Amino acid sequence: MHYIGIDHHKRYSYGTVMDGSGKVVWQGKFVTSEEGVREVFKGWGETKAVLEAGRNWGMMYDWMEEMAEEVKLAHPKKVKAIADAKIKTDKIDSRTLAHLLRADLIPEAHVPGKETREAKQVLRQRMFFIRVQTMVKNRIRILLERHPELEECPSKVLFSNKGMEWLKRIKLPDKEREILDGDISLLEEIKERVEASNELVERLAGEDENVKYLESIPGIGKFFGVLLAKEIDDVKRFRSDKKLHAYCGLVPSTYSSGERTVHGRITKQGNKWVRWAMVEAVWPAIQVDGQLRRYYEQIKSRRDANTAKVATAKRLLTIVYRVLKEKRFYQVRRLPSFLPGCSSKEGTSR
Repeated sequence: MHYIGIDHHKRYSYGTVMDGSGKVVWQGKFVTSEEGVREVFKGWGETKAVLEAGRNWGMMYDWMEEMAEEVKLAHPKKVKAIADAKIKTDKIDSRTLAHLLRADLIPEAHVPGKETREAKQVLRQRMFFIRVQTMVKNRIRILLERHPELEECPSKVLFSNKGMEWLKRIKLPDKEREILDGDISLLEEIKERVEASNELVERLAGEDENVKYLESIPGIGKFFGVLLAKEIDDVKRFRSDKKLHAYCGLVPSTYSSGERTVHGRITKQGNKWVRWAMVEAVWPAIQVDGQLRRYYEQIKSRRDANTAKVATAKRLLTIVYRVLKEKRFYQVRRLPSFLPGCSSKEGTSR
């Protein structure tokens, strides 16, 4: 058996091949391509290989998987022998990975299937467009606030069809009119790109029963349902909801020394896409679910609105975990009419 450690980079990568006794039998740099990987693996017989998870690791992993009996993906923050090294080079990193693989000490990262990885790329692209769309809308709102003399928009929703028509005809100074026209053009283009991905979202939603469970949670629509299903993938890999919180960075940073322990802001480490989705889902969720609204109001009364929003996002993520783990629909609680800013509509229970 030979053990191969790969330190992956964009144009060139570095590899180390080690035999069962720990002796390095080959080291070298190679072109990051399928042909380059094939040359590294050629002639060693039965092999195991390891790759450290980094940017664009998927393609290299797929190439390696075709050529080795077993491939492991090393968790970058848990490979302390590399992360804490004082002398760090591609050569040392690849050799360290090979050593850890031979000793069966690789801290493994989760490897989603190829189809899941491809779907995640498209969904993340859609989220990027949505975030840019929000930024452009905010730019337009700020521009309008500088002109209180403008006639009132005929639509309650500024960016509806009527609202967009109003934006295109209002009178502004030449320079600001030019800026607004540019923002409107960009907004329309982004909207088209977002709508182009709707077909994929519909297809993925129809293929995954977990999306139906997730859609029963207030604040989680079809898109967020698909996103969570693909980003979380197999929920069984998390031993508890707390592990899922940590994976998404929705846990407080902690400093402990002696008898003194200090908790700070959330770490914001891990999966930023799930974290973003949970925070975005809070406001629509508390408009429907009375239990979540009470929780939000309790935190807000003791701390502030932002802390309450993050805490409620964490509570929502716990609901996501249980719904996926138990494969059941969420029961929406009645929204009491006496809560400020709330209606008394009944949520859909299943």
